[in-house]
Amino acid sequence: MTSHSSLSFASASGPVNMDSWFFLLLLGSGLISVGANNVTTEPPITVPTSPRSPTKAPTAGPEDGTTTSANSLTISTPVTVSTMASKPPTTTATRISPNTTAVRLNTSTLGTTVPVPPATSLLPSVTPSAPRTALPTTEAEMTERNFSATMTTQETSSAAHNGNSDRRDETPIIAVMVALSSLLVIVFIIIVLYMLRFKKYKQAGSHSNSFRLSNGRTDDAEPQSMPLLARSPSTNRKYPPLPVDKLEEEINRRMADDNKLFREEFNALPACPIQATCEAASKEENKEKNRYVNILPYDHSRVHLTPVEGVPDSDYINASFINGYQEKNKFIAAQGPKEETVNDFWRMIWEQNTATIVMVTNLKERKECKCAQYWPDQGCWTYGNIRVSVEDVTVLVDYTVRKFCIQQVGDVTNKKPQRLVTQFHFTSWPDFGVPFTPIGMLKFLKKVKTCNPQYAGAIVVHCSAGVGRTGTFIVIDAMLDMMHAERKVDVYGFVSRIRAQRCQMVQTDMQYVFIYQALLEHYLYGDTELEVTSLEIHLQKIYNKVPGTSSNGLEEEFKKLTSIKIQNDKMRTGNLPANMKKNRVLQIIPYEFNRVIIPVKRGEENTDYVNASFIDGYRQKDSYIASQGPLQHTIEDFWRMIWEWKSCSIVMLTELEERGQEKCAQYWPSDGSVSYGDITVELKKEEECESYTVRDLLVTNTRENKSRQIRQFHFHGWPEVGIPGDGKGMINIIAAVQKQQQQSGNHPITVHCSAGAGRTGTFCALSTVLERVKAEGILDVFQTVKSLRLQRPHMVQTLEQYEFCYKVVQEYIDAFSDYANFKAEFRAEVLQKKREALLSQEDSAELMEEHRRLMAWNEAENARQRARREERIRKEEEERKRHKLQAAENRARIMEAFLKEKEKEVLQLQEEAKTFITPENLDARIEECLDNPRNYNFAIDKDGRIVKRTVLS
Repeated sequence: MTSHSSLSFASASGPVNMDSWFFLLLLGSGLISVGANNVTTEPPITVPTSPRSPTKAPTAGPEDGTTTSANSLTISTPVTVSTMASKPPTTTATRISPNTTAVRLNTSTLGTTVPVPPATSLLPSVTPSAPRTALPTTEAEMTERNFSATMTTQETSSAAHNGNSDRRDETPIIAVMVALSSLLVIVFIIIVLYMLRFKKYKQAGSHSNSFRLSNGRTDDAEPQSMPLLARSPSTNRKYPPLPVDKLEEEINRRMADDNKLFREEFNALPACPIQATCEAASKEENKEKNRYVNILPYDHSRVHLTPVEGVPDSDYINASFINGYQEKNKFIAAQGPKEETVNDFWRMIWEQNTATIVMVTNLKERKECKCAQYWPDQGCWTYGNIRVSVEDVTVLVDYTVRKFCIQQVGDVTNKKPQRLVTQFHFTSWPDFGVPFTPIGMLKFLKKVKTCNPQYAGAIVVHCSAGVGRTGTFIVIDAMLDMMHAERKVDVYGFVSRIRAQRCQMVQTDMQYVFIYQALLEHYLYGDTELEVTSLEIHLQKIYNKVPGTSSNGLEEEFKKLTSIKIQNDKMRTGNLPANMKKNRVLQIIPYEFNRVIIPVKRGEENTDYVNASFIDGYRQKDSYIASQGPLQHTIEDFWRMIWEWKSCSIVMLTELEERGQEKCAQYWPSDGSVSYGDITVELKKEEECESYTVRDLLVTNTRENKSRQIRQFHFHGWPEVGIPGDGKGMINIIAAVQKQQQQSGNHPITVHCSAGAGRTGTFCALSTVLERVKAEGILDVFQTVKSLRLQRPHMVQTLEQYEFCYKVVQEYIDAFSDYANFKAEFRAEVLQKKREALLSQEDSAELMEEHRRLMAWNEAENARQRARREERIRKEEEERKRHKLQAAENRARIMEAFLKEKEKEVLQLQEEAKTFITPENLDARIEECLDNPRNYNFAIDKDGRIVKRTVLS
């Protein structure tokens, strides 16, 4: 028998051989290739399958080290190509992958495994010969079992098959050829579809990676990677929602080892959705509107502006809709406006009916412009077709509130209504990292939530890029809502979802941790703000026993305060050996981040230290300097501090000696003057008041040859142990200090007792709380004291001092009980109630005088504001009338000049017409000028007629 090449494989109906021409057909199609001594195959390919495909390959796990789509088909069914037909082949079935079986036919001469993609509809599935534990449940599985049984008998029937190969039936050959030809077409189509899908993924990845800054940095973030395929959150994920009762434990666990688990959780967040596109933002016309080239809004969630007629791509702004906890499109996350996009920003505010703007960046940080100022400092300004006027500005320690009145400028006959827009500008976000404590952010967030009207549109939130701090604010808001509704939080899931609406929301792991810290702060301490009208009820409540404990509510509040950890590792300078002797109490040392630094003496080391800390007030940062009472050898440092930081008010809350021990060195002269280094202090005046002494001191810096007037308030009614007998003296001295500050400027107020913590902290707390009571009618003693303790150890040192804060506030409110509420800036109407019978005649007279003064000031301020507003409106109206009159006069002058010019032209034409020769005056003109015919020029046409006759000059 002539030897020839053939292709052999086993099927359910028995062995089949084909001539070599079909092998060449496979070779030409590129499915297999032949080397010198063997046959090689193309590697198994993975192709997408249609939803109707009966067989799907599972997603590969960590074992195989590869990742494929769950909706894909792995084709790898090798058969043997043999060139020797004289020797019976042996057949084995080998499992290659969980869903793939290779049928291997071995020959002595040549036997190479060749993958041939199977057609599911044409050939049965191949299964291993090993027995299966599960029973067949489908027709496909039963066919698999039958085919496997057929393969086991292949070896016994191979001899008979070879003996009858010359007399093979032609019908199976044709059937197989048709089947494999169809298979080739199917495989070719699948390969083309796969390549198209791969190209689409590649383009999506390159599109995402093209949006990176040259230096990889945006407003407040470290470089962010943009993976090709984002991970989508699943229900069985590694970071499920956290119950609130386990929040503290879980946060402590994740913060261990320098926030290692938090960083892992943050890095597991999806970067961006696979199908998201940024075509509108990537247009050439819109590139200049983007602050950062890698922070672009997705097309499916971007805010569309109403197009301006004749301006291409005028519907684009770098802003995206973001969902809240259960409210669709509750927020608009936007980049900080650029100079060229301010008009678009206000157009968006108007079109989206926004009543609240949240700004979480400063205009400049690290000398870089982070956001253009899109509002006027005062008065009004027009941005595009939106007119913006400033109605009110309130500056507080952590944020500023600005109220704008906006109006769309259009046809005068169709005047648009005015709208009130409130901007909440958070100013306490540092240039690097995140705020030191989330207390300010939680207060800020509560203010935003309470002031945003129900009817308004989306809240616009922006920082610089509109992703980092903006995302942090939005996530805290949503998770607080979820905490109240479900008693659990899902930070990972929510950040994953909003990243599908705008890229890189919550941009750094520090911001991610800050979200958890804010949620924990709210869970542990709750909302402790009180209206002044509810203080009496609150005091009755906190004096009751707490169920399950032996202490009352006030004691439980103070226990929470004392549980705040003192950060001894952040007191490096105060613990230096050279500075230890400068500390009166070794347990009370200033923190590094807010210690008061004084100039270094020339040629001396460690002379920049003084035991004092900057303390924030109600309206501004560093309102106070909390200092220990000077030691004898630190008086010079104390006065150098006063001079360097321009403090004009000193509050002393201790006596020089108490119970036979020195509590403070006398740092002022009893008479005349005394010098401490370059500082000379002279006593100018001393006045005794009811509970304190006022000393006016003239302080001169001899090196600078400059002098300043400084006033010291020495309070006498506070014993070393215990508290003052009543709060009246404290209220009076606080009022006197605030009056002095208004006259001398808002420089820091220096406050000291002995150690600079207990009595000093109580004074700072009361001054801050009472100022807020007057401005807003709201108090929060707990959070005020908590904030002080985070800035300096042991501020408000005892339970008695903490209770004294409540008593003084209650006494202050009782003294001003004629007022129903305390409104900001005293601009709201103050309603008087009759409680003068409870006060002495003298106090009543003082109260009425204060009331009349406040009401007079309030009326004068309101009148001044109304007059200024009316004056502004009058001037604007006069300006408009003047412009209209001037325009009318200009038009009249232009028309008059035009008429005169035309009249002059008519006269000139009339004069010229007199010299024209017409048929009517031809004979007369000829007779007049016969003596000189050369004065005439006759134009004769081809017919001999005179067509133009002119008298020559």
